[in-house]
Amino acid sequence: MTFQNPRQSSNIHYSRVIHLSHLIDTDIPQWTGDPPVEFTNVAELENDGYYLRRFSLGEHSATHINAPNSFSDNGVSVDKYSAASLILPAVVINICRQAAVNSDYVLTIGDIQTWENEFGEISPGSLVILYTGWQEKWLNHQAFFGQDTAGKMHFPGFSYQATEFLIKHRKIAGVGIDTHGVDSGQDTSFTINRLLLERSLIVLENLTNLDQLPPQDITLIIGILRLRGGSGSPAAVMALF
Repeated sequence: MTFQNPRQSSNIHYSRVIHLSHLIDTDIPQWTGDPPVEFTNVAELENDGYYLRRFSLGEHSATHINAPNSFSDNGVSVDKYSAASLILPAVVINICRQAAVNSDYVLTIGDIQTWENEFGEISPGSLVILYTGWQEKWLNHQAFFGQDTAGKMHFPGFSYQATEFLIKHRKIAGVGIDTHGVDSGQDTSFTINRLLLERSLIVLENLTNLDQLPPQDITLIIGILRLRGGSGSPAAVMALF
């Protein structure tokens, strides 16, 4: 079966559309303590005339969005996100070179200024995606989390100063990253998540295919499961540009 290209039948205009979500399978990287990803056959074509599976996974598994109630009793749950809030412009800041040298690297205000010197000031309402290169480590659990012999994890993320700058001075809508956390592996207090989510901004983690995106002029579409009371949701994220 082939699906019709919507550009041939509508007035939606774009040159490319890219999945930014990983495939969900049983062997994806998971935080310690997270529920496993499980698939169970419920109906089979041969016996039932149709094929159906039941699946189970954590709300913060695979490519996902974090909701404010993840860290606050007063925070809203994922089912409260409006449809309009899940379609927004995005930019990509590439720190692959820095992260390849230092797995604990965090985005700096200097990195933002360097990006803006080339591409212009980040527009209010944008989602800032941090491309670290960690998407390439996805199915190598040890490399993806970078856990050392003491149990500490090492992967890049956003710094507090840079995130605060983006919130206060660029009025961003949220952030995304290709690691398992917008907080770097060294930050076990979820400082960046808390900073963003207490303002009800968007947090996307475990993105992929960021190497295929331009630095700017991207429209992001974030598909969620509207889980009542959910602390987050696996997300089907697509980029149009």
